[in-house]
Amino acid sequence: MTLVIPAVRPRRPGVAVAAGFLALALLAALWPGLLAGDPLAADPFHVLEAPSWAHWFGTDQLGRDVLDRVVHGARHSLAIGLAAVSVAVLAGLVLGLLAGLSHRVADEALARSFDALSAFPLLLLALLFIAITGPGTVSLIVAIGIATLPTYARVVRSQTFVVRRAGYVTSAVAFGSSPFRLVLRHVLPNVLGPVPILAMIGLGEAILAAAGLSFLGMGPQPPSPEWGAMIADGRGYLRIAWWASVLPGLAVTLTVISLTVLGRHLQRRFEGRAA
Repeated sequence: MTLVIPAVRPRRPGVAVAAGFLALALLAALWPGLLAGDPLAADPFHVLEAPSWAHWFGTDQLGRDVLDRVVHGARHSLAIGLAAVSVAVLAGLVLGLLAGLSHRVADEALARSFDALSAFPLLLLALLFIAITGPGTVSLIVAIGIATLPTYARVVRSQTFVVRRAGYVTSAVAFGSSPFRLVLRHVLPNVLGPVPILAMIGLGEAILAAAGLSFLGMGPQPPSPEWGAMIADGRGYLRIAWWASVLPGLAVTLTVISLTVLGRHLQRRFEGRAA
């Protein structure tokens, strides 16, 4: 008699840690009052104080608690990232479907436009757009969305090429299904599979880009507790108060790493590889 030992899946503590941190960041974004106080409350008697039991992350140049500002900043940074990814996904979905379902000339034109957008670095393209429209949160969101949409458009386009040749699509055409119904009922649901996973990974990229542009003064303006703006506010005090910039920067870094780790994990699961 052969003893069969069931296979034990290797545990991935990094994925659990990433999921836990993202849950904490989401809690901070949705209900910051549960974790911190007023991010705008200044205390001139406690300026640039080092981290302590009274102020875990220290205070900034105006005496504001850095932890309070980091917690409330999660709402701004995550909201900007989510909005930018939503713009990129929606635009990429529409353009990818158009490219995949159009004739060869239109498809080639759209594909080359995706290549042209991808040729520019994300921050450079976003800076160009903001230079035309002016700084601000809305411009920041649209700029990052436009700069990142080729990723989603290419995936949707390639998936559309596969789906349009599938048997169920051919049958729907033979039964006289209208183009709108064909796309909405048969093509669209079957090209969306990898998009949410790409969006999760892209969310980290969008948050990082938003922080970088806010650092340059292109995003939410002071006293908004956005992570990139906080890094910029504290850069003049790095020698005497490193925590004012380093700790908001650490929040950005950990958020981006957590989103990437969890997104890659879900990608492996979606592709049928070992989780």
